[in-house]
Amino acid sequence: MISIYCSNQHHRGELCEECSHLLDYAFQRIDRCVFGFDKPACKDCPVHCYSPKMREKVKEVMKFAGPRMIYKHPLMAIMHMLSFTPGGYLKSMLFERIYKYRSTMQESDL
Repeated sequence: MISIYCSNQHHRGELCEECSHLLDYAFQRIDRCVFGFDKPACKDCPVHCYSPKMREKVKEVMKFAGPRMIYKHPLMAIMHMLSFTPGGYLKSMLFERIYKYRSTMQESDL
């Protein structure tokens, strides 16, 4: 979602410094989440681990990129919609894909 937002709002081929920082921050929060793979949606979570400033930025990104996800990444968009329904299997599959994607991104940076 951040890449969709950044490419449309900041008109670059790759993430700008601000969006890259937001992505790193989000991954740090996910890594440190006390709920792990059973994490609820942030709006439903009893523990708000994002700073108010970053939380507002993520809301802005999601508001912009959410409706566009279905065109850029239809499978991921559908999995995301299904991940917050009862029955955590789809949700855990989504988080596993995110971690795999993240690790391949880090390896390609080396």
